[in-house]
Amino acid sequence: MVTVTLPDGATRSYPHPVTVAEVASSIGAGLAKAALVARVDGQMMDMSTCLDHDVSLALITARDAEGVDVLRHSTAHLLAHAVKELFPGAQVTIGPVIDNGFYYDFSYERPFTPEDLSAIEARMEAIVKRDLPVSREILSRDQAREFFLNQGEHYKAEIIASIPEGEALTLYRQGNFVDLCRGPHVPSTGKLRVFKLTHVAGAYWRGDSKNEMLTRIYGTAWGSKEDQEDYLHRLAEAERRDHRRLARELDLFHFQEEAPGMVFWHARGWALWQEIEQTLRRVYRDNGYQEVRCPQILDRSLWEKSGHWGHFRQNMFTTTSEEREFAVKPMNCPGHVQLFNQGVRSYRELPLRYGEFGSCHRNEPSGALHGVMRVRGFTQDDGHIFCTEDQIQGEVSDFIRILRQVYEDFGFSDIQYKLATRPSSRVGSEETWDKAEMALRQALEYNGVSYETLPGEGAFYGPKIEFHLRDSLQRTWQCGTIQADFSMPERLGATYVAPDNSRQAPVMLHRAILGSIERFIGILIEHYAGALPLWLSPVQAVVLNISESQQAYVEQVVKMLRDQGLRVESDLRNEKISYKIRAHSLQKVPYQLVVGDREVQNKQVAVRGRGGKDLGVLSLESVVQTLKAEILAKA
Repeated sequence: MVTVTLPDGATRSYPHPVTVAEVASSIGAGLAKAALVARVDGQMMDMSTCLDHDVSLALITARDAEGVDVLRHSTAHLLAHAVKELFPGAQVTIGPVIDNGFYYDFSYERPFTPEDLSAIEARMEAIVKRDLPVSREILSRDQAREFFLNQGEHYKAEIIASIPEGEALTLYRQGNFVDLCRGPHVPSTGKLRVFKLTHVAGAYWRGDSKNEMLTRIYGTAWGSKEDQEDYLHRLAEAERRDHRRLARELDLFHFQEEAPGMVFWHARGWALWQEIEQTLRRVYRDNGYQEVRCPQILDRSLWEKSGHWGHFRQNMFTTTSEEREFAVKPMNCPGHVQLFNQGVRSYRELPLRYGEFGSCHRNEPSGALHGVMRVRGFTQDDGHIFCTEDQIQGEVSDFIRILRQVYEDFGFSDIQYKLATRPSSRVGSEETWDKAEMALRQALEYNGVSYETLPGEGAFYGPKIEFHLRDSLQRTWQCGTIQADFSMPERLGATYVAPDNSRQAPVMLHRAILGSIERFIGILIEHYAGALPLWLSPVQAVVLNISESQQAYVEQVVKMLRDQGLRVESDLRNEKISYKIRAHSLQKVPYQLVVGDREVQNKQVAVRGRGGKDLGVLSLESVVQTLKAEILAKA
């Protein structure tokens, strides 16, 4: 007798072993048709899995997030199947699920082209129509390696060779195509009806530039056509909003090959930068932070003591001078400990909060660089709080409050919270990691927020809370973080005098709200499609004359508005007013102030808002009041 317990607590009993598919059929034909895989005692399994003992079981369909992931994984196999049928000489390598889709890397005599993608997609649709059963097979490691070598799949054989001896491996077969995979997968190719190949790119085998360049084919798959159409619309909108293109059009910044991963800030882009920095500077001031500044280059010995040299060396730029080895700082924390170490500290001084707009450099791979989203030189709104264990929860709670307000000011209200716990490569004792993780967990629970746990994704020196914000295209970005570090202060000799006159190492909270300011600016540009709110706009208003006779008044208006602290420019070009209005509309300037003879005579301006809104003719005093009120509200 096999008893199956369903999610609602109901049970079904069977007189003999039964497959998941048979259980689904016994519940109802509709569910049996919709089910893709099942969660059996917490483990994801195929519909063909035989149940020979009592289990809890949940059937997963395309309406479930887990079901969509399975669709994507199976569609990656479908892609590889189609490529092998069309290009028999191609070798398959790896094909994982990624956010909103999947990819598969192939080795072939030439890169695949967009024309190839059309043919591959058509063949995928043909394989779907065949509705081929997908079956699971188990082989020993050596059997699996021999199988793929006989198939001419040397990359698969290399993957298998790296797996420890004695392990059993699972293969999935659909028609004449067989792939190495843990699974689970859909019962048949006929379940894969909503997908699209999107683009191709190059990728080195195993991410190593010394290896062969492969062709990576990206695609997306969904549970319904409506979901996919919505995603493709957002994808097209993301391309339209690409911060690199908008930065060129809006004259914000650029990149050059002579400085890979470094940003050349133009005047308008730097005005945006300064507005953001000054906003965060006020946050420092209003919340008890001391703004500090530490050196860019520090001796190797300090990085060894902090643990960065052993855990982060490959990402650090180094230099030598007078037979000493130095590193350009990839982060600010060791420098802040040196500040704390100046003089004898008392428990009465804690918490001690340092903030720095720290310029950091990391030797990112050239292939990973992406506009301002991934750079080699960047600035963090970095802060470190030195406190006692008893103060951790209060400091983390205060930080969450501050972060929420800052994100709201910038236009982000949807925040996801994630707790990243100890990684395999780390410093410090298990006891200190237990205390650090517990402190962060308690702070989250105290603030009543739901959070996801990310096992093994903490920093090497401590666990962290990650703050992910959602933008207008429903994409999430990890920006803010706060990390509890019991190890680095002790490693670098930081102590304070406790109430009993003993010397104790403080806890160090590493925190940032925006993270990389460069990256945050890229997120802002794409979130607003370049049409930044008034308080952030590099140019808040432009004053336009209709004819040369208004030039002197335009200059007078510009000076008056600048004296009021507004970022204003003039356009005195000998062009038609319609031409100038269109030009500044394309530049997404929030307000255009048009001046003709009547406006000069009445000491007024005709005001046009972004999007062509006619706000009528206003006095200069009314314009100042209107703009300042909007800036103050951060609307």
